[in-house]
Amino acid sequence: MIRTVDFRGKALTKSQYRNELPRAQLDVASAMEKIQPILKRVQNGTEADLLDLAREFDGVTPERIKVSQKDIDSALQNLDPAVRSALELSIKRIVLVHNDQIRATKTTTVVDGGTITEKWIPVDRVGLYVPGGRAVYPSSVMMNVIPAQIAKVPSIAVASPPQPEFNGLPHPTILATCALLGVTEVYAIGGAQAVALFAYGMEGVCEKVDMVTGPGNIYVAAAKRALRGVIGIDSEAGPTEIAILADETARPHEIAADLISQAEHDTIAAAVLVTNSSDLADKVRIQLQKRVALTKHSERISTALSGIQSAIVLVDSISQGLDVVNAYGAEHLEIQTQASAEDAQLVRNAGAIFIGRFSPVSLGDYSAGSNHVLPTGGCACHSSGLSVQTFLRGVHQIHYGEKAFNDILSTVITLANSEDLPAHGEAMSARNETP
Repeated sequence: MIRTVDFRGKALTKSQYRNELPRAQLDVASAMEKIQPILKRVQNGTEADLLDLAREFDGVTPERIKVSQKDIDSALQNLDPAVRSALELSIKRIVLVHNDQIRATKTTTVVDGGTITEKWIPVDRVGLYVPGGRAVYPSSVMMNVIPAQIAKVPSIAVASPPQPEFNGLPHPTILATCALLGVTEVYAIGGAQAVALFAYGMEGVCEKVDMVTGPGNIYVAAAKRALRGVIGIDSEAGPTEIAILADETARPHEIAADLISQAEHDTIAAAVLVTNSSDLADKVRIQLQKRVALTKHSERISTALSGIQSAIVLVDSISQGLDVVNAYGAEHLEIQTQASAEDAQLVRNAGAIFIGRFSPVSLGDYSAGSNHVLPTGGCACHSSGLSVQTFLRGVHQIHYGEKAFNDILSTVITLANSEDLPAHGEAMSARNETP
């Protein structure tokens, strides 16, 4: 069901480790070509074009693209009380964690009379994308909306695909979660057309946004790439992935369950176990065979586990295992070793790190308080997950008094002339000219 990669007795470079652990291939460039007509239809179109796109791609024609407040309120009123309680508890924890991400304005006195103040200003308006397809993701509503609200973004809109079984509305749990968070602007639109609507805006339907965040399928990723610059984006989300670093102290059935949990998302999801215990590897294989057959989405999970993107990786030591997981840069990384807390401190590249057997990825997906919108495809080596910071822009405010200006005057003129940009220096010396 899952292949073996044996790194025992080998000392490879970061690039070599990554080459031996490939991700599933996503042809975003090809998807970008396919979505170009959609982007143009939205850019030059009307709400009727959006409704046509919904019928074409979602199999349903919404009554209107913007969801009414009545439908949002109704979804909350009809929400299962147990689900509501679970959402409310998760919201509290996510708010608690993200409140600590608020950035303070700080002023640095460079010289007497010369200061630089770094001020953090929220984006004016954001469009938050919440997927809908194989699963429903109220968790993604929380993960996108809460940091934007804490950042004090003045205008927040949510888009989620229309669902045939709900008369062209987004899934009611999505709408109910928006209601719980006080979001009143929701659009029944998905895919590339949702990103395009946010990016271009449409008179009488939706005002243009400055940034789009949130995960989606390959066409959402392609639209974000194509429209980057027209809008800001968080990242191009790829297939989900889990890596687990484990030794002989880990419990095979728990490791298998965690690998399966992420393989459940998609047939091209990645599930990777890195271990120095061949005995654990063998027992995990047995558990996978048993558990996959019993779970609801067994066919999808089996396909993901048998793909090139998934593997059980054998290493000589946990130290080598750390080299492997740092090279791989997983979206989700679990550390299930005897010294899990210490080993976790040696991880440099991961979207989020889950330490010990009672911190599975599923906890972070919903209710840990951390954010689950994370870098995929190895991007964890240079990118962070979604946070309050995503929605803030650092702006420097420069203020120099006359004395501080004159003290640095000759330095600036010297540097300007060294770059053959004398007008820069003249803009300095002009301050001391007599009008």
